[in-house]
Amino acid sequence: MSIADQLIDPLEHGDNPPPSEPELRAGRKRMSKWELYSRRFARNRPALAGLAIFALLVVFAVVGPLFQKYDHIELDFLALSDPPNADHWFGTNNAGNDLYAMVVVGLQRSLMIAVVVSTGSTIISAVVGAAAAYFGGWIEKVSLFVIHFLMLTPTFLLLSMISNDSGGDWRVIALVLIFVSWFFAARTIWTLSLSLREREYIHAARYMGVPGITIVLRHMLPNIGSLLVINFTLGVVNAVVAETGLSFIGFGVKLPDVSLGSLIGIGASTVSSAPWLFYFPAAVLTLLTVSMALVADGLRDALDPTSAAGGRA
Repeated sequence: MSIADQLIDPLEHGDNPPPSEPELRAGRKRMSKWELYSRRFARNRPALAGLAIFALLVVFAVVGPLFQKYDHIELDFLALSDPPNADHWFGTNNAGNDLYAMVVVGLQRSLMIAVVVSTGSTIISAVVGAAAAYFGGWIEKVSLFVIHFLMLTPTFLLLSMISNDSGGDWRVIALVLIFVSWFFAARTIWTLSLSLREREYIHAARYMGVPGITIVLRHMLPNIGSLLVINFTLGVVNAVVAETGLSFIGFGVKLPDVSLGSLIGIGASTVSSAPWLFYFPAAVLTLLTVSMALVADGLRDALDPTSAAGGRA
């Protein structure tokens, strides 16, 4: 033992001996960024509960059709407005449609719309916001003009008019939702990218002759990846809520196709006479939105280095 080791105050380590050199080297091992994020997220119990609920809903949407006895458009004229029973687990509506099959299809459609809309809006907002900040000049002016103009437009009215002419096609509704949901995030990304374009590695890449679009995609966007992940997760929640609102007032998905919003809109008119038509799709929708909100909060706390909500890694 060296003289320096002998001078260590034994009270500093209590009854335990000082750490050995291999232990010190192991303690100095650099933790990867994603490992740190994973550990912080795993310490957030509400976020883990939300992730588990969302995973169960996805499993239900995928595996649920294997257990249904009727198709969602198939009519059972011997079971009109029947409450939940052995043949129809969630009951039937006044036309004889099996509500269990309709909830499964509605969940599938709502998840599909949410993922498509969130993915599309995240990609567009990221590229437009970062490119406007990097290139500047007329590109930045035109981009900000379009963003600010769309932010002042009554998007819900525009969304209702276009969706009403779509015939209830979920693909058209998804495209319209992407069109009216990307510019808010693009404004935020543009603000953050203004500081990124002045970083040394951005100047070095520019002096080396790297094309501007490559700098945006390979150097700027990865450095705001945490924000994009959070935007994507929150975008799923916003897309589900927007689609539900449109379908509830009759401007969204229409029969014979169904979504959770359209089922809730139908069930709201019969909540006193046939409450199961409202409560089952409403319960699934609530679980979906609450679970994704908890996951989004957990991701925000895990990716934010100044947050203490995720605990110490």
